[in-house]
Amino acid sequence: MLCLIPMGNTSFRIESSTFKQIREREKKCSDSKFSLNQNPLKKKSPLKYRIRFMKNCFLIVFCLQAQLMCAQKPDQIKEVQALISHHQENIDSLSNILENLQLEEINQELSSLFLPKIDSSEYLIEHKAMFLVYDEEHEQAKWVLHKISTNILEGTVSRTNDFRIDPLVQSGSSEEIDYFIKTQRDNGKYDYDGYGYDRGHLAPSADFRWSQQALSESYYYSNMSPQLPSFNREKWADLESLIRGYIYENKRPLIVYTGPVLHPQLQKVSRSKNGVSIPEKFFKVVVDFEVQKAIAYLMPQKHEDYPIEYFATTIDEVEKLTGIDFLYQIDDQTEAALENQKEVTFWLPEKQKSDVQPLEAESLDKGKFNTIQARMHMDTGKKKEVCGTVVSAYFSKNKHTFLNLDKSFPNQVFSVTIWNSNLHNFAYQPHIELKDKKVCVRGKISENKGIPTMNVENDKAIVFLK
Repeated sequence: MLCLIPMGNTSFRIESSTFKQIREREKKCSDSKFSLNQNPLKKKSPLKYRIRFMKNCFLIVFCLQAQLMCAQKPDQIKEVQALISHHQENIDSLSNILENLQLEEINQELSSLFLPKIDSSEYLIEHKAMFLVYDEEHEQAKWVLHKISTNILEGTVSRTNDFRIDPLVQSGSSEEIDYFIKTQRDNGKYDYDGYGYDRGHLAPSADFRWSQQALSESYYYSNMSPQLPSFNREKWADLESLIRGYIYENKRPLIVYTGPVLHPQLQKVSRSKNGVSIPEKFFKVVVDFEVQKAIAYLMPQKHEDYPIEYFATTIDEVEKLTGIDFLYQIDDQTEAALENQKEVTFWLPEKQKSDVQPLEAESLDKGKFNTIQARMHMDTGKKKEVCGTVVSAYFSKNKHTFLNLDKSFPNQVFSVTIWNSNLHNFAYQPHIELKDKKVCVRGKISENKGIPTMNVENDKAIVFLK
C-alpha cells in the first residue's frame, strides 16, 4: 500500500512496507535514556549532533502518526491510535530534551562571548537563559543579560506570574513584601495593599515565551525593579515590544543587557521590607551580532510623550553612566565599533524608517515648540509655533494636503492640514516642496483623535529651518 501524506503544497510518499522499519528505528529512540543526566550522547557528541538526533526521533514519531491517515481498516485505526497515545509521552520527553539543549547552547554563548566585566566584589548569578549581578545595597540586579532567540517566532508559552525569591542570590533577593502586602480573607480571596510600584521585569518574560523553564525563571525577584505603573505599562513596554518586533521582522536573534541606573542617593520604597531602591532611569543595550549593529536606550522613570527613539543613545554613554563594561570579551576593534553606534532608524520597523527624532526643545528659539510639546497647547485658542521634520506629505483626491511632522501615519505625533480652498495662498506645491524639510508651522493647535493638529491657510505660516 502506498500512502500520500499531504503537508502544505507537498505530499510525502510512504510505502506500507516501511512502517516495520520505522517501528524498529523508533524503538531505538524510545529505548535510549533520554535525560540530560543520562543521555549517552551528552559527553560523546557535540551539541549540534545531539539536536540532530532529537530531530530524527521527531521524524520517526511523525511517520508513526502518519499511519492514521493511511489506515483503511478499523483494526489498523485502533493500532495507530494506540501508537499515537504511546508515543505522546516520547514527544513530550523529546520536547523537553530539545528545549534543554537549546537553553544549554544559549548559556554557553552568553558566558563565552557577552558577559560584562565582573568586579572581584560582584557575584555572577547564572540561570538557564539569563545572567545577572545582584546589587545588595539596592536589592535588585545591577544588570541582566539575556538572548532573545528566534525561537520566540514559534513560541506559545504563556506568562506564569510565579513571582518568587531567587534561590541563587546568596544574600537573599527582594521578595513580595517589598512591593505590596497580601492578606487572605475568610472566603479565600486576597486583598492587596500596594506601595505604588509595579514589579517591573528587566529581562521581559515575553522574550522567553518559547521555553517554560526560562520564562518561569524570569519571575525571580532578582529580575524585578520597582517601576511606576505608567512607566512599566507604557513607554517601557513599548521599548520591549520594539525590540521583539525587530526579531519578527528580521528573523535574527538579539543580545540584550537591561538594568537600572543605580547610585547611593536613590530613594527607597517606603514600606519595603528589604529597602528596595527606586531607580530614576533604566537602560537597555541591544546587539545584533550577526550584522554588527548595536544601540542603547536610556529612559527616565516618568511619564513621557516622547517617542522611544528619542531615548536612543550609544553603549559608550551607558557605560560612562553606569560603569559597566558590556562587550569586553570581544575584540577591541569590534567592541569600539559597536559601542559608538546610534543608527536610530535601523532599529525601527520598515514602515517607520522615514521617522525622525523630534527636535531638541533646547535647540529651538524662545516661543517655539517641538512636536511632542505641541500636545500641551491643544485647544488653547492661541497661536503657537511648532517645529519638526515633514516625514510624510499626502495630496488627496480632493486636493487637500496633509503633512505629518517627525512621525508618519499611524504613529503621527503632529499633523498639518492645508485645505484645497487655501492652496492658492501658497507660492509652491506644499506636498512636494515641504517633504523631508525641517519647518516651523504657526497656527492654533486643535485635537484630532488625541493627536495635535493645525490648519494652515497660507505659506507665510510655514518657515523653513536650516
